[in-house]
Amino acid sequence: MSEVAGHPADRGGAAVPVRRLTVLYDPHCPLCTRVHDWLVRQRQLVPLELLPVATAETRARFPGLDHEATLREITVIGDGGQLYTGHAAWVVCLWALAAYRPVSHRFVGPAGAPLARAAVLAAARHRARNRDPDESPEGLGGCTAGSG
Repeated sequence: MSEVAGHPADRGGAAVPVRRLTVLYDPHCPLCTRVHDWLVRQRQLVPLELLPVATAETRARFPGLDHEATLREITVIGDGGQLYTGHAAWVVCLWALAAYRPVSHRFVGPAGAPLARAAVLAAARHRARNRDPDESPEGLGGCTAGSG
């Protein structure tokens, strides 16, 4: 986890409890929209705000973020400036959900992290095959299978 430079709510990321998460998703990716729809249906222990990537609103709210990178891999931002990408982003999304918090703990540490990374790589490959790069913001698109 790192911190988003220039985030107005930055309070020293690692030492601050997470009270809210912003999940950036690609609305032109079928997998991303399915995950979006699934997340909003789940009971959330930590509120999730889902925003499309690379929009004017997202750029204004997170000026220190590499917005081109958000088009390649899942990005989640905590209300304290915490930045989660790749498998850590998926794990923190699960952690925010009532039914999946216990599962999220299994994906942390030496035994679980490789499983989380493998799942993210599989999702990235699926996304890269099924996404329309011509519909992406600023012509950027596709998810690199090596991210995470």
